[in-house]
Amino acid sequence: MGNKFRSIETKHHEERDAFFKDLQRLDRRAFMRVAGISAGIVAGLGLRTPHSFQLVNVAEAQGTKPRFSFAYISDTHLYEQKLNDRFVRAILKAVDDVNALDPQPDFVLFGGDLAQLGQANELKLGAQILKSVKAPVKMMVGEHDWFLDMGELWRELFGAPNYSFDHKGVHFVVLNSILEKDFWTEKKLTPMERMKIVAGLDNGLQSRFEVGGAQREWMKQDLAKVDKKTPVIVFSHSPLYKYYKPWNFWTDDADEVQALLKPFEKVTVIHGHTHQLLSNQIGNISFHGMLSTAWPWPYAPEGLPKLTVQMNRPDPFSQFDGCGNGRMDVLESGLVDKLYNLWERNPITVRASYLASNGRQDAPPRTKLPSY
Repeated sequence: MGNKFRSIETKHHEERDAFFKDLQRLDRRAFMRVAGISAGIVAGLGLRTPHSFQLVNVAEAQGTKPRFSFAYISDTHLYEQKLNDRFVRAILKAVDDVNALDPQPDFVLFGGDLAQLGQANELKLGAQILKSVKAPVKMMVGEHDWFLDMGELWRELFGAPNYSFDHKGVHFVVLNSILEKDFWTEKKLTPMERMKIVAGLDNGLQSRFEVGGAQREWMKQDLAKVDKKTPVIVFSHSPLYKYYKPWNFWTDDADEVQALLKPFEKVTVIHGHTHQLLSNQIGNISFHGMLSTAWPWPYAPEGLPKLTVQMNRPDPFSQFDGCGNGRMDVLESGLVDKLYNLWERNPITVRASYLASNGRQDAPPRTKLPSY
């Protein structure tokens, strides 16, 4: 009886799985033909492409073979499940997406804000869910994880919030970019009061985010050991530039951090926090904002980087619209093609060549629907 009354979602997943199983038996020429037919059918029917990474495969077949790839999941904002399981369902969806990638990414970046209010049951729930990711997971901290106990439990679960590593000829730097000056001691705020102020984002009490002098010195010493021709990729939760101060889409010492990266030929910064497609190019540095699995933020009323290809306004009746996860292909050049896997929407790829050419090449398709 259960099989007789399958939901539309179940039918979709069965059809999708069968489609990809068939693709594995095709040679390259047939693959291109079938992939094109598939995309054409979807466009012809006026359907959104449901959550998938399939168009990335088309891009690879066109010759943009990466040196390696990594996936990302970010900004899950988990509450304790008995209070709200909406965001739990979203991170589980993202984990399923990433685990379904074939081939598997070299690793998965978690981009910060695992928890909503930094509570132990939120962080431990997230840590437990992330254990089901097949690929190794690299963790980055966000302000929602930090300000209840100033990172004590996060460090216990995941280790130091700033570190570096080398992978297949690329040097990676992971920063804690959500430090703030002390606004709570003089006001005698409790830890939860402090946490809720930071989580509020646009109040006037907190200071702005910063990497801080001690961490910049650590970064300087770390980069001193790296050849200037080596590609460098930096992970930071807040954007390492100044987007919109009233919402704290802002890193106060971004200029000093950018100066440390200026001597390198190929630099990419991947950040979370803003929950939206966001692209920027400042000198030698390409910046990519990550999607959230929890909710999309609207674009700020000013300061939006001109290279940004704006997202459509999400459907307020859909939990997943405007949310998603993604994948980054690190090219032989050391720069990054970034796939935004927008749930309920067509995926969008922002290529390294688009940013490096300051928008003159490979511009992603612009939305035909209102932005927000």
